[in-house]
Amino acid sequence: TISSTSPANNAAAVQLNSKVTVEFSEAMNPSTINTVTFKVAGPGVTLVTGTVVPVGTSATFTPSSPLVANTLYTVTITSGAMDLAGNAMVTDYVFTFTTGLTTDITKPTVASTINANGVVNVPVNTSVGATFSEAMDPLTISSETFALKQGTNVVPGTVTYSGLNAVFTPTSNLSSNTVYNATITTGAKDRAGNALAANYVWSFTTAAVADVANPTVTLVNPADLAINVPISSAVNATFSEAINPLSISTSSFQVGGVTGTVDYNAITRVATFRPLSNLALNTIYTATVTSDVTDMAGNHLLINKVWSFTTAIAPIVVPVINLRTIEPYGSFGGTAGMTNMGTLTQINGDTGTIATGTASITGFHDTAGDIYTQTPSNIGAVNGKIYSCTNSTTGPTSAGPNAVACTVATQARLDAETAYLALVAMPVGGASPAPGANLAGITLAPGVYVAPGGSFLIEGGDLTLDAQGDANAVWVFQMAQTLTVGGPGAAAPQSIILAGGAQAKNIFWQVGSFATINAGGGGTMQGTIISQAGASFSTAGNVSIVTLNGRALSLGASVTLVNTVINVPAP
Repeated sequence: TISSTSPANNAAAVQLNSKVTVEFSEAMNPSTINTVTFKVAGPGVTLVTGTVVPVGTSATFTPSSPLVANTLYTVTITSGAMDLAGNAMVTDYVFTFTTGLTTDITKPTVASTINANGVVNVPVNTSVGATFSEAMDPLTISSETFALKQGTNVVPGTVTYSGLNAVFTPTSNLSSNTVYNATITTGAKDRAGNALAANYVWSFTTAAVADVANPTVTLVNPADLAINVPISSAVNATFSEAINPLSISTSSFQVGGVTGTVDYNAITRVATFRPLSNLALNTIYTATVTSDVTDMAGNHLLINKVWSFTTAIAPIVVPVINLRTIEPYGSFGGTAGMTNMGTLTQINGDTGTIATGTASITGFHDTAGDIYTQTPSNIGAVNGKIYSCTNSTTGPTSAGPNAVACTVATQARLDAETAYLALVAMPVGGASPAPGANLAGITLAPGVYVAPGGSFLIEGGDLTLDAQGDANAVWVFQMAQTLTVGGPGAAAPQSIILAGGAQAKNIFWQVGSFATINAGGGGTMQGTIISQAGASFSTAGNVSIVTLNGRALSLGASVTLVNTVINVPAP
């Protein structure tokens, strides 16, 4: 069966230089994985020319030329695909995606690792994992790009890749009470061919013993015996410890009678089964996580985890926010521009503005070679591309505005405005009591929350968002006026804490005027902020980094960053 796909089924704004990757539930016979059994078709069932390379449990289709903008593509894996024992897929597997307007030049990053940098008492029988910020080209994830060393000695082992996760498995147990260093090199590339900006290195220290404890499933969503479950729901299982992502597949995580894909988030320890189409109304479904699932030391679940739920009698509308072409942007300066102050700012994504003034973008450079009015004290790295309607100081756009880039930026702003209006229109309702203006020190379940006086604050404590095991849970915060995070006083940073499988990509802040995020520096913000009149992060002179896992998008006034790191969430 197919465990997962990249792009995902029904994905929008897929970038034009993307490859297509499918992950099977087991190792396949490579002679049966080719352009006959792995087909990509455009309008009119016109086949896209390209090459197919199978590696282990995955296969990657590389188009001969970039895909066409704003086009629906259909991918088919036929029943001619067979495993190593000669078993064929029961039926053809079909999924679709739609391209956007841009190519992907954003460099991937390592989002997290198993084991974490500097951690001690790691079991000697552990494997080592890394989670990337986006889907990678499996052909570039190998022992050549992912290595483990003890001092200068290379540890023998094997490297496997699935979804967003790579795992290094040592051939034998590691030594006790020993420091090991893991490295992922710039040879690791995403599906568009972008390499890591630099080698990623981390270390850990082993314990004296092996891990013999069995993992468990601690939370499921929908809950066992739940009723009125929306037919658009995915099914989640949260584990007691880090799980080997290679053991999570459509073979080890199933929903009876349903075809879908399975992915695993190593950061939240949540596995998600995503049906390929909506579930049936008023139907009992049984979900199973089998004992084939293992932790990073190879310990299995002792018994299968089985639960059931019943779908709703009538359709339930679940908020879905489609960002379209604005999705790859870490920031957007609307009609006014983008400003950076400091040397520590980094946008792991694209940025842009439709402003035409020559000074509308200051303090930034991108991977295309464009530099916009940088000084020694104001240097901001855009780990993607700057799309604007103005010219750069030096670089390819210095001779004058790039018409194509301006068109891309204009469409991105339109899509941001469409998303903003969709957020405004969402009916209020959440599982938690309606909050007051200050969200500090409370925990909120998923829902749509409106600011009682027009503005939300997070001052005097952190805000926790608890998904309660549902990795697809959505939060929408509606403000007619302002959003202020940090305080009381400019020097007190506040953060958003994610719990129960909550994901930054599913958090949205609709701001009627201006957003001020941690004016004193520091703290971690989560989610996509779409404001009418700009946003500022930190204040000039602060060196404590503000982190935003999400996006800062303005429709009108500019966005100002001071020593800010923005990580665009993976789709």
